[in-house]
Amino acid sequence: MIGKSKRLIINVPPRSGKTEIAVKNFIAWSSGLFPDSEFIHASYSKRLATANTYAVRAMMQSDEYRQIFPWVDINDDSRAKDEFRTSAGGVIYATGSDGTITGYGAGKMREGFGGAIVIDDPHKAGEATSEVQRQNVIDWFQMTMESRKNSPDTPIIVIMQRLHEEDLTGFLLEGGNGEEWDHIVIPAMDDDGKSFWPAQFPTEMLERQEAASRYVFAGQYMQNPVPRGGGMFQRDWFEIIPAAPSGCAWVRAWDFAASEGTDSDWTAGCLMGRAPDGRFVIADMARIRGTPAKVERLLVNTASQDGRHVKGSIPQDPGQAGKSQVAYMIKQLSGFNYRSSPETGDKQTRAEPMAAQAEVGNVLLVKGEWTKTFIDEICAFPVAKHDDQVDAASRAFNELIKKPREGRTAHVVGMH
Repeated sequence: MIGKSKRLIINVPPRSGKTEIAVKNFIAWSSGLFPDSEFIHASYSKRLATANTYAVRAMMQSDEYRQIFPWVDINDDSRAKDEFRTSAGGVIYATGSDGTITGYGAGKMREGFGGAIVIDDPHKAGEATSEVQRQNVIDWFQMTMESRKNSPDTPIIVIMQRLHEEDLTGFLLEGGNGEEWDHIVIPAMDDDGKSFWPAQFPTEMLERQEAASRYVFAGQYMQNPVPRGGGMFQRDWFEIIPAAPSGCAWVRAWDFAASEGTDSDWTAGCLMGRAPDGRFVIADMARIRGTPAKVERLLVNTASQDGRHVKGSIPQDPGQAGKSQVAYMIKQLSGFNYRSSPETGDKQTRAEPMAAQAEVGNVLLVKGEWTKTFIDEICAFPVAKHDDQVDAASRAFNELIKKPREGRTAHVVGMH
């Protein structure tokens, strides 16, 4: 089982013993089992990484360690604090996330475990709000650290507290380096408000910290960073239900990405219903990031799955290009109950009516794979990295609350 996970991200609160367990003990333990293992350990500060490496060496030289792993010897000429070697050919080297690495690699070109790259807190907390500083760390990871693997299978472990939605964790989970990452998340409190470690983090203390700085608490303690200025919607406003109630009037509203690409916005289609008791239910969120052809297929397939009883709504951008897009959609959505109308007002203004109903508990979410992503995005609105789902939901909500006279003014694009 050792070495089975090749790419691992662990997000935990500060002062949780992560460095002690996932860096010092892990490297020492692995070196005991595989004395020829080659490790590179990095942190935001080379001084900190060096201190951790020095602590690993002290542990491996202790009597207790020697009793467990009597076959492991550290070379007598290993004097530098930021590097030491074992007699079996193993090496542990420390560096900072602002430094270069020359002549060192991690892992072995062989079957099984042979070392790893272990990155602990690559961002300095006080610099994570700087886009330049965050990008410097990401560039360092891509240009320096990834090239230090002695084998494609050399494990990379990133352990850190979340500091920003676009930190190294966010970059990697979004597919920034093109790889799939195993992800372990340990928030300070569970969904019931209980501390994950009451002795170290009493619930009362966590509640005080949350009240003092919701932004810091969301990222560093709950591992769910939200941008500064967000908070138009609150997480506890949304009740998650197993299924939609019967008798809903349904609308599928879309928000289209302005461009395609891995860093572009998404195209999103929100299926929202108004229940007989007046509450609103979001039952599904179709979402894609791709070429116009892929978006077109999703739009038509979703309309077909929804059925003709679901009203569709698409935005019409101003100008001739917007009219051309709508004309094209008329042809593609022939036979479905779809309308088009221009957006009015800015994003926040369009979201305000839904926010008012969400605050009093009148916006419900049907449990699904999309639910968490939607909640994360809407609670970071209006300054989140992406807001496509919020825009689509706002459009669906505003369609549902339109008076009949208002609804008739919309342009029918495919009602047959």
